[in-house]
Order: sequence, then structure tokens, then C-alpha cells
Amino acid sequence: MARRFFYAHSVASLRTIMATKQGVMKEWADEKLVMDAGDIARALTRIAHEILEHNKGVNNLTLVGIRTGGVHLAHRLVKRIHSIEGVQVPIGELDITLYRDDLALRKNQPVLRKTSVPFDLTDKVVVLVDDVLFTGRTIRAAMDSLMDLGRPGEIQLAVLVDRGHRQLPIKATYIGKNLPTSREEKVQVLLEENGEDDRVVIAKP
Repeated sequence: MARRFFYAHSVASLRTIMATKQGVMKEWADEKLVMDAGDIARALTRIAHEILEHNKGVNNLTLVGIRTGGVHLAHRLVKRIHSIEGVQVPIGELDITLYRDDLALRKNQPVLRKTSVPFDLTDKVVVLVDDVLFTGRTIRAAMDSLMDLGRPGEIQLAVLVDRGHRQLPIKATYIGKNLPTSREEKVQVLLEENGEDDRVVIAKP
């Protein structure tokens, strides 16, 4: 009796494991890798050089990352700029939740995160940093948030991925990769700061 129970339990457990593995394999099969860790590193290095070239150095230069992926990328860019110029560029972190134009449409209470811009924005060149540029609505919200904090001399935009489908007249100044997508596809930027291997994938619907 005990043997039969053990056997049945083992078979059930094995089926559960196999079903779980098949589900994971199916999920992975539906993802297309478009940038690996090396691609991301090279894109960020190029963007750092482009920022310095465009602004002729670091004078009045600041970086502000949009939570959450944009914050991690902004910190990486600051490190690269420091390695090139030997200067620590001021960096801020922006939560744009309360500035979103779909806030009233959301059923759940929004989760507010910290905004930290510990420097005067007046007349500064602010490079907004985000992971994916899509409709442009997140960037509009970020600019509204910035203008409430001060009056920058100029706002530029750096994104790792531009996937198109803009709904507002917003264009990135610096782009890691232009990525043609359909509206139904989901672009995910996965970073080691969040416990993932660095990569960008397109998840199929």
C-alpha cells in the first residue's frame, strides 16, 4: 500500500514538473532575443560618447533616469561618462506616476516611488534616460515632472530601444537600437540590477 502511494505520488510529481517545464519552455519559445548583454553594453558606450560629442563635454550636463529601467541605464551611462571624461555627472531619478495621462483610467491604486533630483535644474542640460520609447506618453509625463522641479536650459532624450508607434510628437536624441515592432508585441528590457541577465526580448502575443 505504501509502495503504491509512493509510486502514485512520484508519478503525479513528475507530471507536475514536466508540465511546469513545458510551460516555461513555451514561454521562452515565444520570446525573441534582440539584444544580448554585449549589445546593450556597446549601445550604452556609444550613447555615452554621443552625449559628450553632442554637448561638447560635460559642462552643465545632468542625467535623469525614469523609473525603473531608465534609472539603471542612467547610472550605467554616468559610469561610462566618468570613465571617458573623469568627471562625475549629476544624476537624478524620476517617478512619473502622478503625471501619467491614464491615471484616472486605472482601477488599482498607483504605486508611488521616490523622485530624487538633488541639484538645481536651472539652465542645465538634462538628458532623460528611459529603457523603451513607445507612444511618447511616458516621456511627456517625465518632461511635465521635470518642469515642476525647475527650468532646464535643454531637455534631451536617451533610450536603449525605440520601438516606434508614437502617439505624440516626441523623438529621441540618442537611440541604442531602432526596433520595428507590431503594437501587439511587448518589448522587455531585462537588466542585472533586477536579478536578470542583461537582454532585450520581444514577447509575442
